[in-house]
Amino acid sequence: MKIGFCMLLWTTSLGEEHKSLLEDIKATGYDGVEVPIFAGTPDDYARTGAMLDALDLGRTAISVIPTPDMNILSEDAADRKRGEDYLKWLVDCAAALGAEGIGGPLHQTLGHFSGEGPSEAEFERAREVHRIVGDHAAANGQVIALEAVNRFETYFANTMGDLCAYTRSLNHPAIKTMYDTFHANLEEQDPVDAFARNAGDVVHIHISENDRGVPGRGHVPWAETFKAIKASGYDRWLTIEAFGRGLPELAAATRVWRDFAESPEAYYRDGYDCIRNGWDAA
Repeated sequence: MKIGFCMLLWTTSLGEEHKSLLEDIKATGYDGVEVPIFAGTPDDYARTGAMLDALDLGRTAISVIPTPDMNILSEDAADRKRGEDYLKWLVDCAAALGAEGIGGPLHQTLGHFSGEGPSEAEFERAREVHRIVGDHAAANGQVIALEAVNRFETYFANTMGDLCAYTRSLNHPAIKTMYDTFHANLEEQDPVDAFARNAGDVVHIHISENDRGVPGRGHVPWAETFKAIKASGYDRWLTIEAFGRGLPELAAATRVWRDFAESPEAYYRDGYDCIRNGWDAA
């Protein structure tokens, strides 16, 4: 098991200016970080990867499909092609970064709604794109971890059962799933059981408190969650995803209107203790 921290708490573009922060994250005990990919070139991410190598920090990557004209569920073939090209660019950047996979709600434009639940036609459009992008990911040593995201942000797959049913129907070795404790807390009748029933499809886990603040300070059932993860044999990343008000645009997008901790350091220091202690006790 590896412990990571998602850098979206501070930035959408990780660079040399974050080196002292990364050094403290490493000193706290983290094995690596999750790097946002929202803009730039593969060469940019290769430089970021070299910086992380020098700090002895592993890495995963995260992104979203940002605009409706890239929506892979769209009836418009041109939109779907733009979405396909965007996902391939994400794979290229993640590979240059040296990431151990890339995750996020990479199945639809985040925050875009049709006014109805997903249709079989939309599932088939997604399969068409994901098969092509999955082949590109496999050729570049990447696995895409699709994320089940709550109903207020997406409609394609809100529960782990729905998401894993989709990826099983796709049946592609480079398109798997991510479990996120925040979204599960909102959508699953039994969040721990939702993980346990679908653990074989999960290749990445976000550790996120019910308010997206410091793990261990809310009501996510951490003892039971860590026991289920450990019992499943999962041996990949446990990455904290927390949000604050440091980035106004991102704070607005994630509906963060207040601070969840007394300092940024509390997120990763207390959060690390939550994972380390919880895992050891499981």
